[in-house]
Amino acid sequence: MQLKTQLRAAYAYSFFAFCGITQLWVIYLGQMGLSLVAIGLCESLFHVASFLFEVPSGVLADRFTYRRMLTLSRVAALVSAAMMLFNGGFWWFALSFVFSAWSFNLQSGTLEALLYESLKAAGATARWPQVTSRLNTVIELSSSGGLMIAGAMTHWHFEATYGIAIALAIAAMAAVWRLEEPASHQAPATRQTIASIVTTAWQVLRHDRRLRSLMLFDASFSAVATGYYYYFQNVMTTRGFASWVITALLGAASLVAIAAIQFSPKLLHRSRQRVLFGLTAGLAVALLAAWSTASWVLAAVYLAVYALSALLPPVFDVYYNALIPSAQRATLLSVASLLYSVCMIVLFPLLGWAVSRFGFSATFACSGGLIAVAALVLSRRK
Repeated sequence: MQLKTQLRAAYAYSFFAFCGITQLWVIYLGQMGLSLVAIGLCESLFHVASFLFEVPSGVLADRFTYRRMLTLSRVAALVSAAMMLFNGGFWWFALSFVFSAWSFNLQSGTLEALLYESLKAAGATARWPQVTSRLNTVIELSSSGGLMIAGAMTHWHFEATYGIAIALAIAAMAAVWRLEEPASHQAPATRQTIASIVTTAWQVLRHDRRLRSLMLFDASFSAVATGYYYYFQNVMTTRGFASWVITALLGAASLVAIAAIQFSPKLLHRSRQRVLFGLTAGLAVALLAAWSTASWVLAAVYLAVYALSALLPPVFDVYYNALIPSAQRATLLSVASLLYSVCMIVLFPLLGWAVSRFGFSATFACSGGLIAVAALVLSRRK
């Protein structure tokens, strides 16, 4: 296996698979006639489907090949994008979200497991912090670049973004075929049974309190940040943000996120408790500032929350892979994603209701207050 070729193929896959061309779906579904509550339910159903299939998809990745799971992931993404091109009403869009959830499930933890095992086979696991930082930089560039294109198209052929998504899914499948399955994952005779994978993964998770705590922190932090990220889209539309303003804001978000990702390796030199406290305190302060109803303040909070959430994948990838055994790597990484889905199933529609009932600023400022309490608890444990 040529490690350089493997990494290039993985970065290419990430660029195509994580392009943010369809991430303004809140605006899109609003234009298609769905209410804010219905949009929140679509997202909730996404996470219900993700919850049901997350761990099975990780088990399948550990049992079969990583490459096969990544290919199936892009097939599901293609189907989801194709369905979004047609207005079949709430249930049609909800089904599209189910396919989208499956696409995320099938690649969740799979690419990271493939890369980590590739580095391990080459005796280069010390490079993992740099590799995951670079991987997440590529993801952020692609995600933000797609968002900027989508922002420019919000008032002009917005549905074409899903046509682009179909083309990107095909390109990602082509990138998968350039990847090589790690040697430790190639021979069927050496693979564990599904039952043994699940049993061992459960034992690891049950006895490793550090791993459980990290997964719960990651899930809850990401859920709150995602809630602000998506419902802020509704603020942009209700306040009549021009397309160029949306595009500029998304571009700024990309820059702050990339800067945060580049800073992430330095965080890994600090104690884990200190890092968790800093992230919690930062999110609390940012959301408390959302009490102001001024558009520029809410936009600044959006940038701060986006930067903080960008730190999580490269930092937690290192934390997780240091604690997880190779044979259960994809399975346990999927458990982390499952916990995030659980948080989103409950939190996303609840936030949608609160925003409709009390307003965007009050909802997220109160969330910031609750997170500030959590930050104080963490500080006492230092």
